[in-house]
Amino acid sequence: MAKELKFVMLLDCYGDLLTEHQRSIMELYYCEDLSLAEIGQPLDITRQAVRSIIKRTEEILLNYEEKLGFAERLGKMRECFGRIEAAAEHITDEAARNIILSETAKGTELL
Repeated sequence: MAKELKFVMLLDCYGDLLTEHQRSIMELYYCEDLSLAEIGQPLDITRQAVRSIIKRTEEILLNYEEKLGFAERLGKMRECFGRIEAAAEHITDEAARNIILSETAKGTELL
């Protein structure tokens, strides 16, 4: 998994456990794709300070994932639902196929 995608997923899972400052900087960097300078300027902090916050927060997120494993489990569940949907497409009984597809869509939304 690409590093950026990994941290976006970790932010999704554990972002609420971060401070508002940490979360906002990580979202600006990983989700909004802003540069260190673009993040630091309105906050009146240096590029190096932004980088330091990002690196420390990455370690925090990785530590949460190591201990809790939610992001990995969510990824595996998404893959599982995808395989079920793909297999359901081969079911000839339209009513059964539609029920399975509907239920997997509901399950995927819950993730």
